[in-house]
Amino acid sequence: MIALAVSGVNAQGNAKKTKTIEQQVRSKILRLPNYGVFDIIKYDVDGGRVTLTGKVHSLGTKSSAARSVKRIKGVTEVINNIENLPMSPFDDDIRRAALRTFGQRGLGRYFWETNPDVHIIVEGGRITLEGYVYNKGDRDALNIYANGISGVFGVTNNLLVGKSVA
Repeated sequence: MIALAVSGVNAQGNAKKTKTIEQQVRSKILRLPNYGVFDIIKYDVDGGRVTLTGKVHSLGTKSSAARSVKRIKGVTEVINNIENLPMSPFDDDIRRAALRTFGQRGLGRYFWETNPDVHIIVEGGRITLEGYVYNKGDRDALNIYANGISGVFGVTNNLLVGKSVA
């Protein structure tokens, strides 16, 4: 009787340790060495097919993401629709100004982690905010501050209120 109870516990423990393909993809993306606050990678899993989308500023991140996801057991195909953002000193200035502005306004907590809650995507003078914030006030404040950055032509606020799924 004791042996059955112990094996039942071990079977449950092993089942909980098995990660889904979605969880593994998320983990691989977050561990990419150059993936940061100025990049956003999203994914869709359909059986063994993983479709990657998003925009990256860091060179090599697009190909690294696809290579990393291809190694996951159960993944049979990776469709890499990630866009490399064009090199632009103008956009780089906006990136730095946005990060500095948000930090000075007391919202730096969303950006200082290794895997930030909020990503700042800048393309052609336009900012897109992606990710999660703790409350609507922070969502609105980030939008207002982004619109006030010199040289910004427009802001798209895709921030969701609530903590991301870990």
